[in-house]
Amino acid sequence: MNIMGIDIGTTSVSIVLIEKESGNLIARETAEHRSFLTGGTPEEKIQDPERIYKITKEKTEALIRIYGIPSGIGLTGQMHGMLYVDEEGNAVSPLYTWQDGSGDKLLDGGRSSVQILKEAAGAVSAGYGLATHYYLQKKGRIPRDAKKMTTISDYVGMKLCGRTEPVIGMDMASSWGCFDLEKKEFMYDALKEAGTDISFLPKIRTEHFITGETAEGIPVMGAIGDNQASFFGSVDDLYDTVLINIGTGSQVTFASENYTACNGNLELRPCMKDSYILAGSSLCGGRAYAMLEQFYREVSGRGGGDHYKIMYEQASDFIEQYGVDAAWKVKTTFSGTRSDPGKRGEIAGISTENFHPGALTAGVIIGILDELHQYYIEMCELTGRKAHRLAGAGNGLRKNPLMQKLAEEMFGLRIEIPPYEEEAACGAVRCMKSLCDKSFLF
Repeated sequence: MNIMGIDIGTTSVSIVLIEKESGNLIARETAEHRSFLTGGTPEEKIQDPERIYKITKEKTEALIRIYGIPSGIGLTGQMHGMLYVDEEGNAVSPLYTWQDGSGDKLLDGGRSSVQILKEAAGAVSAGYGLATHYYLQKKGRIPRDAKKMTTISDYVGMKLCGRTEPVIGMDMASSWGCFDLEKKEFMYDALKEAGTDISFLPKIRTEHFITGETAEGIPVMGAIGDNQASFFGSVDDLYDTVLINIGTGSQVTFASENYTACNGNLELRPCMKDSYILAGSSLCGGRAYAMLEQFYREVSGRGGGDHYKIMYEQASDFIEQYGVDAAWKVKTTFSGTRSDPGKRGEIAGISTENFHPGALTAGVIIGILDELHQYYIEMCELTGRKAHRLAGAGNGLRKNPLMQKLAEEMFGLRIEIPPYEEEAACGAVRCMKSLCDKSFLF
């Protein structure tokens, strides 16, 4: 029998079919959903949830026609974002993604949603569901027929199963912010005290769960966060591996068997029933490399094609000739950080000897990695231990051997790249298999 895994990302939907016993990849399908909508303000980053669901359903049905009905469907997707549904379970708002900046906009009284909720109920950042919800509430922009909030992947799961009321897992719930991991619930009292309408919050399940069955009788797993799913799909040793994931954004992830209080740029997130992961997320991350490619394209005056091959060759040649230390010193915090949204990038260390484009490209790659490495150092200090294995995921890393080599040097570990590109979708499969087997793989 096969298990299907679905990953609903920021730009695409990825679906895999994995043979249950062998773990072999049977089929894969990735499609850009092109669902971004034009927001009312520059800070608003929204998508069309119905378009995402339609594309997911079409691709799922196409694979089922070819390969038959799977024994289960695992779901994962972008975290932090939220949308509203009515009493029949239909979307009545756009999806406000993790990139949405409404939470940092000042409200009447001169403070932002993030500032108000962080003071009242703990960790929250712009793009987190509760910060967005609070902003929309105070601006009177919650749709009149809205009944509940949910995530995009839980919405898809709900629609696939014909359910009308959303239920979400603890890892998705905690990604909205203002969540008490020890009590495994939202900080309801603090949220109410801050003036948040908590009636929109959905029911929470504290363990991985089956949300329902499709019309064909296929059990569908409640969605897990894409961070957790990528971790499950990328590592063979859950507690001895540090994972760096570099795509549009970038993250470093390290498991912890104990509850660990943290703040600033690190987050403690649910993992298994009684374990956690520490996550450090770069807001720009891999996008910095794409920004640099666009910069070179503008400089060259050529709008078409791409410059990634030239960038890679120039950076590799520069490092071979001059060494890593000669690269420009680049901080790739171009979009700020979780703890300091106003922080911006920096470029330094330029001299007459290293004034080459390869020095800039190498500096950007090192800067992307260094931000993650600094988070990892903080994780080691919090947990009192180090990883003995390094895993790498995400197309930004997978397609750049130079970045892999520099990561190995920086972390002091040999990097292991998962065999399949769809790490999060594969992680959803492994989680679904654990529900079927009543035991986890690790």
